[in-house]
Amino acid sequence: MAPPAETAPEHRRNWQDVVATVLLVVAAVATSWSSYQATRWNGEQAAAAGRTNAIRIDAARAQGLAEAQTQIDVATFIAWAEADQRGDETTAGFFLDRFRDEFRTAYDAWMATDPVTNPDAPKTPFPMKEYQLDARQDAAELDKAAEASAAEVRIDIQRSSNYVLTVVLYAVALFFAGMSTRVAAGRLRWALVITGWAVFLGAIAWIATFPVSLAI
Repeated sequence: MAPPAETAPEHRRNWQDVVATVLLVVAAVATSWSSYQATRWNGEQAAAAGRTNAIRIDAARAQGLAEAQTQIDVATFIAWAEADQRGDETTAGFFLDRFRDEFRTAYDAWMATDPVTNPDAPKTPFPMKEYQLDARQDAAELDKAAEASAAEVRIDIQRSSNYVLTVVLYAVALFFAGMSTRVAAGRLRWALVITGWAVFLGAIAWIATFPVSLAI
């Protein structure tokens, strides 16, 4: 029968092996989870990027429509002004009847300022606050929505990067756990195991603050 002094080191080594093995198992499981979440958030980022591009396309269309409508308003106003200056009431009335509703509101407000005799009146109806284009407002709102969606893309990228970083931390914990099984000195083995657990628990505490993506 071996004396107690000889069995104690073996008993401690067995406990060290158990603690290191548990660390290896849980760190491997956590690595798989973080890798999965990093992939999921890459998918979330790609989906958000697609939405951002779609919104930007809609914003460009709305802006293009607003510019086209402005050109129409300018052209019809110039044609009306030329006819009015010539005293051609028929032609002037023809173009006046064809003012778009959004421009007509600004035109009426402009005429109310008596631009012919009032030196303080705007030169044209276009600077009037009444000249509002729905398409231009739509473009502005879509631009804001695109910026918000782009911010979501950046957040998703950061979340994916954070999960990748936890994989690195788990790898460090696995390294310490694996090295502890190859060291003979008891104190050094415990130091390696404890360090590995410290890194792992720190990563777990950090990852607990992360959002989780489970949508299919």
